[in-house]
Amino acid sequence: MTTLLENPTTGRVAGVDLARAVAIVGMVAIHVLPGEEAPGAGGVLYGVAHGRASGLFAVLAGLSLGLATRRAGGQRAAARASVVVRGLLVALVGLVLVDAGSRIAIVLAYYGVAFLVVLPFLWWPLRRLALLAGGWLALAPLVSFGLRRTYALPPQLEQPTLEWLARPGDLIEALVLTGYYPVIGWAGYLLLGLAVSKVDLRSTTTAVRVLGAGAVTAAAAWTVSALLLGPFGGADALARRHGPSVLERQEHYGTVPTDSGWWLAVAGPHSGTPFDLLHTAGTALAVIGAACLLPAALTRFLRPVAAFGSMPLTMYTAHVLALAAWPEDDLSVLALHVGVGVLLATGWRAVVGRGPLETVVGAAARAVAAPLARTPAR
Repeated sequence: MTTLLENPTTGRVAGVDLARAVAIVGMVAIHVLPGEEAPGAGGVLYGVAHGRASGLFAVLAGLSLGLATRRAGGQRAAARASVVVRGLLVALVGLVLVDAGSRIAIVLAYYGVAFLVVLPFLWWPLRRLALLAGGWLALAPLVSFGLRRTYALPPQLEQPTLEWLARPGDLIEALVLTGYYPVIGWAGYLLLGLAVSKVDLRSTTTAVRVLGAGAVTAAAAWTVSALLLGPFGGADALARRHGPSVLERQEHYGTVPTDSGWWLAVAGPHSGTPFDLLHTAGTALAVIGAACLLPAALTRFLRPVAAFGSMPLTMYTAHVLALAAWPEDDLSVLALHVGVGVLLATGWRAVVGRGPLETVVGAAARAVAAPLARTPAR
């Protein structure tokens, strides 16, 4: 039984595009809403989206890579070259957006580098990918913690720009270990997305399993973190070192401090701990599964939203540039960014097809990959 509407002209699964739209709306909400303490719906939406929207975006990036390489068939050298070009161009767009004067943390440079990290695993089977992704999300934060403590690496609060290309050591350190979205941990999201790409999301049974696995993972990570910080004494240990209410005061920018191993027990947004990554990975799976369970009648109604989600690079870039020109914090600004984005994406999708940036990146990737494709037998 199929519950997803698949666009007959593009073969896109509508549920995946709807999940992308949820991720983009969530990230826009974080950028334009004043914070979780704000009264009303704005504060609730901010709290729900904080840390989870960007994780969902990353899992969907891995899912897209998996679907693209699956369509490549036996042309693996060409497919790898295509992924490299896509990753480098996405990273370049991210550096340019920082130079454009954005006041928000731009995720694209980190995502682009993560594309390169997952190259060796593109054709791994489902079971191996699932085990690798779970292990990566759980253990990579421990490796990061050890490296940052051993070499006394502080968090990098300055965002990399094009100028950093002349400082490759600083650039790699920020993107991989110390920046807002450190690739050492976030590559696990893409690996999870690759695993999801191996299943048939149009199957009701499969979508339910993805939803259930995500919900269980998210709840388990949150619960274990709460137990470690509460009954097992983690919060008290941190309070003795840093003062009372330290967990409420602490802001995370991709990493946690390295002065105590108890920091690894927190699950706060963008803390980069095992429990943060596993919780947000679980919520990402739950959203993807739920989106893929929507009935066809509803997905037809939501086609404009799916169009918005079908061009994530374009919509994210347009949002960042708009926010740089008009840096306002308000629920109405969220509605404006999303509403205009949905209208523009729907019109572009109907008249042209793929998003403009997606078209440019795709064309460049195909141009580089074409000479590596094997000539088919006559």
